[in-house]
Amino acid sequence: MADIKIYNVDALGKPVGPYSHVARVKNAETLYIAGMLAPGESFEKQCAAVFAQIEQALKSAGGGWKNVVQFTTFLVHSQDIAAFYRWREQNYPKLFPDGKYPPNTLLIIDRLVQEQFLIEVQTIAAL
Repeated sequence: MADIKIYNVDALGKPVGPYSHVARVKNAETLYIAGMLAPGESFEKQCAAVFAQIEQALKSAGGGWKNVVQFTTFLVHSQDIAAFYRWREQNYPKLFPDGKYPPNTLLIIDRLVQEQFLIEVQTIAAL
C-alpha cells in the first residue's frame, strides 16, 4: 500500500487554487493515466466527464481518488480558468474529503488533438 503525504510548504505561500504544493510517495506502484478528453457542449460538462474517466481508470487498477499524487491540466481557453477553479471547488471536497488536494500543473495551450476538446487532464497515482 502506498504511503502518500500531500502537503503545502509554508515558505512557498498559499496555493492560488485548490491544489497542494507537494505529494511525497513511499513504497508504491506508480500508475500513469494518459490525458483524458471528453466531448460535451460546455466546458463544465467536458470537465465532469474527464474526471469521471479518470475515476474509471483509477478503479481499473484497484485505486481511487486517495491514490492521486499529481494532475497536469491543459485548457484551450484562459477564460475557462475560473470555471475550472469553480468545478474543483464544488467537486474536490467530495473526491478528496480529507482536504488534501493533489498538486496540479495548469497549462493554457493553443489546442488539443481535436478542436471540440476544451480540457485534458493527465494523472499520476500511487497504489
